[in-house]
Amino acid sequence: MTKSLKSLWGRFLFQDRGILPTKRFMLIAMILSILLVIGSVLEISWVSIITVDIMMIVASFLDLFFSPKKAQLTFKRSLPEELERGLNYKTVIEVTNTSGWSLTYRIIDGLPQSFNTSFPLLGEIPRKSTVQVTYEMTATKRGNYDISKLYFRYKSFLGLWEKQSTLEIKDSVKVIPDLTETKQYLANAQRFLVNEGLQIRKHRSGVGDFSKIRSYVVGDDPRKINWRQTAKLQEVMTNDYEPEHGKYITLLIDCGRMMGAELKKGNRLEKSLEAALTVAAAALQKGDYVSVLAFSKKIKVFVPPAKGMAHLQVILKAVYNINVDATESNYASVLQYLETVQKKRSLLLLFSDVRTFLHEESALTYLKRLRQRHMFLMVGIEDETLLKRRNEEPKDVHAAMVKSMAQQQLLFKKREKIKWEKQGLQMIEALEEKLAITVVSQYIDIMNQNLL
Repeated sequence: MTKSLKSLWGRFLFQDRGILPTKRFMLIAMILSILLVIGSVLEISWVSIITVDIMMIVASFLDLFFSPKKAQLTFKRSLPEELERGLNYKTVIEVTNTSGWSLTYRIIDGLPQSFNTSFPLLGEIPRKSTVQVTYEMTATKRGNYDISKLYFRYKSFLGLWEKQSTLEIKDSVKVIPDLTETKQYLANAQRFLVNEGLQIRKHRSGVGDFSKIRSYVVGDDPRKINWRQTAKLQEVMTNDYEPEHGKYITLLIDCGRMMGAELKKGNRLEKSLEAALTVAAAALQKGDYVSVLAFSKKIKVFVPPAKGMAHLQVILKAVYNINVDATESNYASVLQYLETVQKKRSLLLLFSDVRTFLHEESALTYLKRLRQRHMFLMVGIEDETLLKRRNEEPKDVHAAMVKSMAQQQLLFKKREKIKWEKQGLQMIEALEEKLAITVVSQYIDIMNQNLL
C-alpha cells in the first residue's frame, strides 16, 4: 500500500483529519443517480441532468458552510493521574462549541490497548455551549502510560458531511497495583481479620510494649489489672500491651517466569504484589521496619528498610512498574545478595511459586545459613486447576490418568515441603482471593508470639 493510500485509509479509520461523506449523503446520491438514469431513458436533456448535479454539489457545500469550524471547538480532558489496576475510573472530556450551529459528534479517546472502555461516545452539543462527555475506563496492566490523541467527528447542519479531527491533548497516567485490601486493613485491621474467622491476639502477660490503660472487660487477664488506677477511678482498669515495635520485615518478590501464570484476576505477580503491599502497610502501621527486594534472574528493585507510613509510598513507587521476566529466577543469587544488605535479624517473606522453589536445591544451602540469623516464610498461591483435577470423578481412562497425575504432583509437593520445613523453613499456600489475608494473619501471629 502506498503512502497516500495509507493516509486515506487512516482517515477512514478515525486516525487523521479530513471531511467524509455520511451515509445520508451516499443514500441521496444513490437515489439521485437512479433518477438520472431513469431520466436519461426517458430522453430528458443532458442540460437538465447536469443542472441537477450542480445543484446537489452546491447544496452539499452549503451544508459544510452551516457547520462549526474546527477553530470554534475547544477540548479539555480530565482524568486521574494515578489509577489502580482493575478498578473503574471516570474520565471527563469537556467540549466547548462557540459557533452558532449545533452538532452531533462521535469521540474516540486515544487510550492504550490495555485499557478497557467502550467507544465511540455519541452525543449532541447545542450552539454556544459546553458539554461534558464522561466515560469509564479500567486499566488491566500496571505501568506508565502517555495519552496524547483525541479523535473527534461531527456532522454538518444537514448531516451530509462529517468532519474529523485528531487533537493533541497530552496526559500521563500511572497504573499501580490494586490497593483495595490494603485500604481495608488500614481502615479496620480487626474487622479485616475477623471476617475470616481470625483474631488479632495479644501477647502473653509481661511481653511487649505498654500501650494504654483501659476499662477491664470479661476475658482480660486479671494479672494485668492496674490497681492504682482502679482505686483512683473507682472502676476496674487494666493495662493493655501490644507487640514490640521496631522489628525488621523483608519482602522478597519473585518476578520469574512462573509468576506470569494467569489467575482469575491478573497473574501470580499481581496478587503477590497486592498481598506484599498489604502486609507492608500492616507492619509499617505497627512501627516495624520494612524493606522490599524484587528479583528474577538478577535483582530488579531493592528498597532499604525504613519505618513510618510514608515509607509505603516509597515502596509503591519502586515496585508498581515491575513485570514478569521470561527467565527462571535465581534464588541462590538473591539469597546471597540478601546476606550482604540485611544484617539485622528480620522476617523474610518470600512471594514465589512453591513448586518451582522446591526444585531449587542450591537455594537450600543459603537458606540454612540465613536461618541462623533470620526467620523465613515462603508464601505461594494454590494451583486451583490442580486441586480441581484431583477432586474430579474419574469417569473414563483419560480422566483417571489426569486425576492420578494431579495427585502425584500434590504428593510430591507435600513431601518436599516437609523436607524443607524440617530445616526450619516454613511454607504456606493460599487461594488467590485469600492471599493477602493469609499473609497478614501469619505476620500478626508471628509478632504476637514474639517469634522474631
